[in-house]
Amino acid sequence: MNTIELLIEAEENAMLLFAEIENRGLIQAGKTENKLNTEIFELAKEMFGIEKYWHKRIVRAGKNTIFPYRENPADLIIQEEDILFLDFGPVFEDWEADLGKTYVLGENTQMLKMKADVETAWYEGYEFYKKNREGLIAADFYKFTSDLAEKLDWKFGHIHCGHLIGKFPHERIQGEETLNYIHPENLNKMSDPDKSGNERFWIYEIHLLDKTESFGGFFEQLLR
Repeated sequence: MNTIELLIEAEENAMLLFAEIENRGLIQAGKTENKLNTEIFELAKEMFGIEKYWHKRIVRAGKNTIFPYRENPADLIIQEEDILFLDFGPVFEDWEADLGKTYVLGENTQMLKMKADVETAWYEGYEFYKKNREGLIAADFYKFTSDLAEKLDWKFGHIHCGHLIGKFPHERIQGEETLNYIHPENLNKMSDPDKSGNERFWIYEIHLLDKTESFGGFFEQLLR
């Protein structure tokens, strides 16, 4: 298989993991973020024998959903009426996946709207990417994405909206320069090859915040 096929296979396995998290009802009120994180780790080990992740495993609930990836907020207990997101980067036979999804417990209308809108924004951004794939500048894609947040009456929650993905450990190989992110200062085409002349592949991520920054939502998948 070629690189994109291997990355798709890794993502499909990650989707199976997320489906099983839902099937087993692991997301429950009264459980800490850390406990749910550990349960998901054990489930991935049971299903796929996975113990290796290319980035830290994230479970964020309530007010912690406003924080971007690099933050390390205090462990919270999931509430009866709550919003949370998962962000996991499992490595399947040296190929990285990166999947993020938002969940809502209870019937809070704004939280349910956030869950729906963060996925809507991702797919709208994906359609824009597909139409403009060859010439698309990373900074322009970031601008389109942050404008989507405003259109949906939210705030955009991060300094970038995606990053490279590949064979583990891609971060050590490619580095963390701006050109490896869908970043407002990255004026390179997303279709440009990497420094070794290889095709690059991207994870597209949406992080939305409510206007008071009391909660957020997150969704990410591979751009195919």
